[in-house]
Amino acid sequence: MDWKLIAMTFGILFLAELGDKTQLAVFTLSAQYKSPGTVFLGASLALIVVTLLGAYFGGLVTAYVPSKTVHIGAGVLFIVMGTSLLWQNLR
Repeated sequence: MDWKLIAMTFGILFLAELGDKTQLAVFTLSAQYKSPGTVFLGASLALIVVTLLGAYFGGLVTAYVPSKTVHIGAGVLFIVMGTSLLWQNLR
């Protein structure tokens, strides 16, 4: 078990998820239904499944595509999405 990788993954995802639409949806559902435990369970299960899919398909992709290509592709996608969002907001 690579505890350093676990800590790094936790830290990155924790910071990335703070204040995003998922957290706001959980906040809204908890306030609306006044059942934070049930909302927590549903949200946790959803995040587990999404993370499982990401980890599985990430492992599958890297079995066929070199890691460097994946990094470059991800970088290009982030630049394209960022540029697109910036362009939309500046118009």
